[in-house]
Amino acid sequence: MKGTVRALNGLSLTIDTGQHTAIVGPNGAGKSTLINLLTRDEYPLPHADGRPPVRIFGEDRWDVFELRTRLGIVSADLQQRFVEGHSAGRITGEDAVLSGYFATRGFLMYAAITPAMRDAARASLERIGAAHLARKVVNEMSTGEARRVLIARALVSGPEALVLDEPAAGLDPVARRRFLELVARIGEGGTTLVLVTHHVEEILPIVSQVVLLKDGRVAAAGPKAAVLTGENLSAVFDAPVTIERVGEHYYLRDW
Repeated sequence: MKGTVRALNGLSLTIDTGQHTAIVGPNGAGKSTLINLLTRDEYPLPHADGRPPVRIFGEDRWDVFELRTRLGIVSADLQQRFVEGHSAGRITGEDAVLSGYFATRGFLMYAAITPAMRDAARASLERIGAAHLARKVVNEMSTGEARRVLIARALVSGPEALVLDEPAAGLDPVARRRFLELVARIGEGGTTLVLVTHHVEEILPIVSQVVLLKDGRVAAAGPKAAVLTGENLSAVFDAPVTIERVGEHYYLRDW
């Protein structure tokens, strides 16, 4: 519950390891609340019979800092909060990546950083083609550059899954394409992807499962081709739309 509004209602969803999944829905569908449950920023009430309402990697109890080493998060909102945090925007790309070890937004003053951590941070930047951003100050980066640094930060501890919440927001078309290609390569490398978006065209070919949310409920879920239909999406977005498929890419067309 969020205040007097039920953000999620009777939602049941399972994502298996290696099952790249897109969660799609309009604003207010409950996507952000779902992400907050995964990251333990919000805690739901238990079931009446005592069953845990959320399990992550099969467990219902987590030390948040341990969880964040196994579940990487990338979002436009995180980027904004990261840059606006006290002095965080003035740190370098490498230090921003290092902050991923401590679940902070750039605060490293009292962190016990080892040489192995620094090596891993540089390797993470290099892995995504962003080694040149190691010494650049975050506040001087473009939106696309800062988003790449956030991915390196999310990947530095070798997480099993990567949750991307509207990750292409604010990127121009070219930067968005390059960013999504990078995400696809990460998924092909074995990291489970959970992509949260309201843009159908951002759903990667590597995604096999699609979940449609509306009013805090699962409106449809299953294989991508079966779920991404004009009928399903018209119902979710409350507007008549059609879906155009080009190869393994899908595009939403309104009336």
